[in-house]
Amino acid sequence: MGASVFFYVTYVLCLCLGLLCVLCVICWSSRWRGGFSWDGSALQFNWHPVLMVSGLVVLYGIAVVVYRVPFTWKQRKHTWKLVHAGLMLLSLLLSVLGLCAVFDFHRSFHIPNLYSLHSWVGICTVVMFAFQWVLGLAGFLFPYPPLWIRSALKPVHIWIGKAVLILSLTSCISGINEKLFLTLNGITGEPYNSLPVEAKFANSLGILIVAFGLMVFGILSKNKWRRPETDNESVHLLLNEEGV
Repeated sequence: MGASVFFYVTYVLCLCLGLLCVLCVICWSSRWRGGFSWDGSALQFNWHPVLMVSGLVVLYGIAVVVYRVPFTWKQRKHTWKLVHAGLMLLSLLLSVLGLCAVFDFHRSFHIPNLYSLHSWVGICTVVMFAFQWVLGLAGFLFPYPPLWIRSALKPVHIWIGKAVLILSLTSCISGINEKLFLTLNGITGEPYNSLPVEAKFANSLGILIVAFGLMVFGILSKNKWRRPETDNESVHLLLNEEGV
């Protein structure tokens, strides 16, 4: 099996896992948590996991591997920088909207904000993500920053990008676990330790999120799947920042 064929098999599997994550979190929120609304009720909270999994995990993961897709290598890199930045911006906006959903829900029910480890990790992830996006915009898309700045920013950009993905996986998994503890151990809920159907389904969602993250990191770990340098990019070596 050729390298490009193996890549596309891995890439399609990654996309399928991402789609499954989105469908499962929507199903969980609809089937067991009652659906969606934006009125400050518990149904508004259900937007939080959907937007976070869709934006902070799945869309973010797709965006970080966009430079690795072989058919993009013969096209202008600047075009794919814009695609990468656009996907990242959409991911960030969905994440911020997901935070708005949970903060508004907390305010309606007089629940304190940012009291759990999950919330601390989650807010740090989104803040780091926002910083990363602004840094990438200023360093790699704004015209003509000094070459030494781009060269110095490249490893920082890559490191922060991977860190955000790790933190997003961590915050989503801990969030699923926290939600199950709070709802299934309530007065009307089935105990979490009895492992009702909802718990099995949500735990499976967590496994899918982990699998998606591992697939993304697997794609990033293959040096032969990095975008090759073109003749034009060789002239501007210091401008050749790889996406993560």
